Amino acid sequence: MIDLHTHTLFSDGVLIPSELIHRAEIKGYRAIALTDHADSSNIDFIIPRVVKVCNDLNKVNKRIKAIPGIEISHVPPKLIPSLVKEAKGLGARLVLVHGETIVEPVEPGTNRAALESDIDILTHPGHITKEDALLAAKNGICLELSTRKGHSLANGHVAKMAKETKAKLILATDAHHYTDLVTKEEAIRVARAAGLSQREIEALFKNAQEIADRC
Repeated sequence: MIDLHTHTLFSDGVLIPSELIHRAEIKGYRAIALTDHADSSNIDFIIPRVVKVCNDLNKVNKRIKAIPGIEISHVPPKLIPSLVKEAKGLGARLVLVHGETIVEPVEPGTNRAALESDIDILTHPGHITKEDALLAAKNGICLELSTRKGHSLANGHVAKMAKETKAKLILATDAHHYTDLVTKEEAIRVARAAGLSQREIEALFKNAQEIADRC
């Protein structure tokens, strides 16, 4: 299992990075990204610390790869491009943007602003339109299927938009607690429930592997 969307106590998760990574390793994960929520108030605090702990752990543990990332969350769409650039400059290897989920009041236009920026993944983009999914496909940005309660309610729609536009998909937990981590078998069940075929599920995991490999 590769999970490219998790949170630690640097935002609204409950574990320090080392414990979350260790919990994922015990669960059988091969890679995990730490992608805490950020805006202009904390992005320069979180990323250097996550980069340090990931670098330290990767030196001594080859069983699981720790990836330093960030999830730009609930910021005005006009601020997204500059925060993405700042995140990369600070050393984030993976940049996510908190998409227009159906269960939170994310500002309209966030999906579009994110997909016009140099990001890797648009997380739980529940209200995504076909036009925006086409932009994701064009720019090589992955759309996320989520195992998290609430966000997962729109998985079927996100999968449908991705299929119609050939946008790439990944599946991630958006874990805030170690109990949110899932096995690969559980992830497969979520993907099937979203309407993906076996071939599409294999592509889902391949997409995550490709992102992990380049981080």
